[in-house]
Amino acid sequence: MGRTYIVEESVGQYLSNISLQGKAFVSGLLIGQCSSQKDYVILATRTPPKEEQNENLKHPKAKLDNLDEEWATEHANQVSRMLPGGLLVLGVFIITTLELANDFQNALRRLIFAMEKSMNRKRLWNFTEEEISERVILHVCSSTKKISCRTYDVHDPKSSARPADWKYQSGLSTSWLSLDCTIHIDIHIPLSSTSVSYTLEKNTKNGLTRWAKQIENGVYLINGQVKDEDCDLLEGQKKSFRGNTQATSHSFDVRVLTQLLLNSDHRSTATVQICSGSVNLKGSVKCRAYIHSNKPKVKDAMQAVKRDILNTVADRCEILFEDLLLNEIPEKKVMNSEKEFYILPHRVFVPIPGSTIKLCDYKFGDESAEEIRDHFIEMLDHMVQIEDLEIAEEVNTACMSSMNNEASLEHKDDKQLEQPIKTTVMLKIRQNIVMKVTCLFWMGSYWRGVGL
Repeated sequence: MGRTYIVEESVGQYLSNISLQGKAFVSGLLIGQCSSQKDYVILATRTPPKEEQNENLKHPKAKLDNLDEEWATEHANQVSRMLPGGLLVLGVFIITTLELANDFQNALRRLIFAMEKSMNRKRLWNFTEEEISERVILHVCSSTKKISCRTYDVHDPKSSARPADWKYQSGLSTSWLSLDCTIHIDIHIPLSSTSVSYTLEKNTKNGLTRWAKQIENGVYLINGQVKDEDCDLLEGQKKSFRGNTQATSHSFDVRVLTQLLLNSDHRSTATVQICSGSVNLKGSVKCRAYIHSNKPKVKDAMQAVKRDILNTVADRCEILFEDLLLNEIPEKKVMNSEKEFYILPHRVFVPIPGSTIKLCDYKFGDESAEEIRDHFIEMLDHMVQIEDLEIAEEVNTACMSSMNNEASLEHKDDKQLEQPIKTTVMLKIRQNIVMKVTCLFWMGSYWRGVGL
């Protein structure tokens, strides 16, 4: 038996309103959430065409082999950044004329595998074996509006198509639950002199991967309580007169405890590493995750929060490095620059009409609200009002220093910390020769609160 997709009714209306306008096809992404029994689709967004594609796609002999896999995959990567915890790119849709109805299968199969591979490469976490690994391809005939829904297991390169059910439901995400968390980070990433051939971005990601293990192994408090992971998230909530569980609030406060030292029965090995510099991330970030309200489990909610924490920190670093590259600032210049502070993007949320869910984007300090709105519209193909933008954080700062100005930087750091930084993230890059020593120790466990 194939998967069942419960789909927000507005998604069906959106797909019906798309006109080919003489093009051979229009494709896009399906966004939602997986669960063990069924998947939920809350949003569809068409992939914006390249300017040079506009004429090519109008050619009557254009085939689906002309589908730009690289362009569509990049769109999936960009949209994936805009999804809070719990939401994923579940697959793709394509709208074609009747005569092309049988020509799409191979091209789209290649596409969903390429998209999944590309998005996974950027993540600091991995899917578990228990999670659903099927991704959906939806075909819509432009004239008859008839749909064909198939899935592929993206963890199996030899996977064949399986039929799936596609069912619409009104107000699907109006009662979804949100989990909010502000996490304080203090990450020190040594830049090994043996990995000088690595880019600064790759070295940073390697360091974040080690930090990610702390987040994965943390203790998570929901509204101040530790809950059994197999419990229903809504357990203990008030019940309506019909006996259905009703959440007293759609939002849960989450706080995180991470372990500073190892357990008493665990030994660490000593490592000595010559470093050519270091990267420091310090500050606080706003995290948010969503989960469906159909008997959600605590473990699924916590997994969504963990992944949002990892995603938002990694995405900010990646966006910063992209911005430096876009402005043609060489890495060596960054490491030796007299300029000590660079702007890190901060998080901006925007609501989905008719839903409790908000998607997000990242804003540099010099970007206007109009630019952020236009980016939302371009990536998601849905209207956004400037007044709906929720800036969740203050301007984040990236601080980069070389050995020559290290002393003055330490003084400036102290001044920076005297100011309110409850929502400020600071990235500091040092270029100097340091020795990283991890000593052998055997101590009791000690926990600190990073979400307090």
